[in-house]
Amino acid sequence: MVDDLRSDDGLGGYPSKKRRPGLSEPTRPLTDREVPLGQLETETRVLAPAVHAWLDGDLPEASVRRGDTARDVEFWKRVTDDADRRRHLRTPAHVELRIMEALPRTAPQVITPWWRREFVVTPTAALMTLVATMIVSAALTALLIRVG
Repeated sequence: MVDDLRSDDGLGGYPSKKRRPGLSEPTRPLTDREVPLGQLETETRVLAPAVHAWLDGDLPEASVRRGDTARDVEFWKRVTDDADRRRHLRTPAHVELRIMEALPRTAPQVITPWWRREFVVTPTAALMTLVATMIVSAALTALLIRVG
């Protein structure tokens, strides 16, 4: 099934065009549209400086666990516990074996030869080439003046 996610209902942005045959009316509204940050209905919460200090290790937990900050402390403790649990997870042996079997045995070869690949000159490389060319030409000029 293919969902038609266009907001113009298949009109291509032109209201004068007729609706294409075969497109049915949408059965449900789209809920995954982007909303610019300035138009969010909920206001963003700012983390209290005391919670920042606790997260940095500058304050003990008891001094931060008061009033509005208690909810933030609980949230960050759950995040820490979840991160600790995930840190100790191991990939099952059969999954690791399948991954290793899927890797190629030899190093992949470059498909396009070097002379057909894109040539990119960075400003640093261009400057270094210019300086090297100037030094070589000055040395050759000095050598020719001494010999001649």
